[in-house]
Amino acid sequence: MSGAAGVRLSPQDVEALRHSVTGPVLEPGADGYEAECATFNLVCPLRPAVVVGASSERDVVAAVRFAARHGLPVAVKTAAHQVVSAAEGGLLITTQRMKGISVDAQNGTVRVEAGVHWSEVLPRAAEAGLAPVVGSAPEVGVVGYTLGGGQSPLLGRKYGYAADQVRRLNVVTADGELRRVTPQSEPDLYWALLGGKGNFGIVTEIEFDAFPVTRFYGGGIYFAGEHLDRVLDAWRAWLPTVGEDMTSSLGIQRLPDLPDLPEPLRGAFVLHLRIGYLGSAADGDRLIEPLRASAPALLDLVGEKPFTAIGEIHLDPVDPMPYYDRSLSLEEFSEKTAQTLVELTGPESGCTLVNVEIRALGGAFDREPEFPNSVPSRGLPYVVFGFAVGTPDQADELRAELARVFDGLAPWAAERNLVNFLSPDEATDTEGVRELFGAERYDRLAALKKTYDPANVFRFNYNIEPA
Repeated sequence: MSGAAGVRLSPQDVEALRHSVTGPVLEPGADGYEAECATFNLVCPLRPAVVVGASSERDVVAAVRFAARHGLPVAVKTAAHQVVSAAEGGLLITTQRMKGISVDAQNGTVRVEAGVHWSEVLPRAAEAGLAPVVGSAPEVGVVGYTLGGGQSPLLGRKYGYAADQVRRLNVVTADGELRRVTPQSEPDLYWALLGGKGNFGIVTEIEFDAFPVTRFYGGGIYFAGEHLDRVLDAWRAWLPTVGEDMTSSLGIQRLPDLPDLPEPLRGAFVLHLRIGYLGSAADGDRLIEPLRASAPALLDLVGEKPFTAIGEIHLDPVDPMPYYDRSLSLEEFSEKTAQTLVELTGPESGCTLVNVEIRALGGAFDREPEFPNSVPSRGLPYVVFGFAVGTPDQADELRAELARVFDGLAPWAAERNLVNFLSPDEATDTEGVRELFGAERYDRLAALKKTYDPANVFRFNYNIEPA
C-alpha cells in the first residue's frame, strides 16, 4: 500500500497499527472504509491510504506516532463539513467514536471529546440551564467548528467566537505527545490552535464556557424573491439600530421542489431573513417590525423558542449533498453594494445558486478575548457565503456562476475571511492562506508551525507551512 510521496506500508506495518489501537484500521476496498471516510459534501471525498477509527485519546496518540515513524501526513475528521483535501496517501483519523460529554453547572463549563456534534451537546447543556456558542448548523462537530473560530447566529455578537470561550484543549501534536493546553500553560500553542484550524495537532478534548441562556426569540421570515431590493434596503437601515442582543442574516434562496418543504417555498425564489434575539419576545416583536413591514411575508416562523431550537434560525441542510461553494468578507455593505447584490442575485439576474447569504457580524466578534487566539476575522462587519448544488460533471458551470456572483462583490471584499466558511477552492496556496490570516498573524503562525509541526504532518487543511 502506497502512502505519501511513494511511502509504502507493508501488510506487517498495517497489522502493527491494528495492534496498537482499539478502534478499526481500514484500507481502501475494505468493508467499512467508505462509511468511515464519508463526508458531508459528496463532491469532496476522502481517499486516505489508511484510516484509523479512534475510540480514545490513546488511539489518536498511537496513530500519530505510527504516521510519524512511517512519514505519513495526517488528516482528521468528525462530521466532515469542511474537507480541504482528499488526504490521498495519508493517514486519516476519525473521531466519531469519542463521544464523552460532561457539563459543570456550577462553573458554567462544558467538556467534550473530539467526536461530539453540537446537537449532542445542546440537550445536555440545557439540563443545566446553559447555552454554548453554537453555530447555525448544530450537526457540525464541536472541535472543528471551534478551531475555525465558530460564528453563532444568536450568542456571537454578545459573547464573541466559540474559540474565545475555550479554557482547555487536549491535543496530540506531530511528535505524538499528548499535551494539556491552557492559555496559562502554553499560551503560544493555545493561540495557534484556536483559529489555526487543525494545523497544529489533533484536539482530543476541549473544555469551554457556556452561558445561562435557556430561550430566545427568533427564527426566519420568508419573502418572495421579487422583494429583494425592498427587504435589503430595510435590513441595511435597521442593522445599525439594534444592540448586541440581536443577530441577523439574510439568505437569497432558489429552493428545490421537494415535498418536505412547505407549499409556499417549494421550488420558489425567496428571501430568508433570519433573526436571533436574546431579549423578550415583546421587545423582539417591536424591534423587527420595520423588517416585517418591508414586504408581504410568505411564511413567518419567528417567535419564542427554547435555546435547543437554535437550528431553526437558519434551517441549514442536514443531509449530505454534492455542492460547490464560495465565501468572502465585506469591508462594508453600502447602498451600492446592495444594488450590486440585487443585480447579481435578484429576480432579473438569472442566478442559479441555491443560496447566497450575508451575515452581519460586529459586536463582540470585533473584540479581543481575555485570552488571545489567532481567529483572523475580527473587525470584519459582514461575511457572504454561497453554494450551488450539483455533481462533478457540472463543476465548471457551477464554479463559473459562483465566480460571477463573488467576483462581482470583489470591490467591497476584505482579504481576511472566516476560516470555517472557506471552500476547497479558496486559500489554496501559501499566499492565499497568508491573505486569509493577514501577514503579521500568518508569520507568527508559521513560526509556531516550525516549533510544533516542522515536517508539516498536518497539511490536509488551509495549510500554514513551517517558517
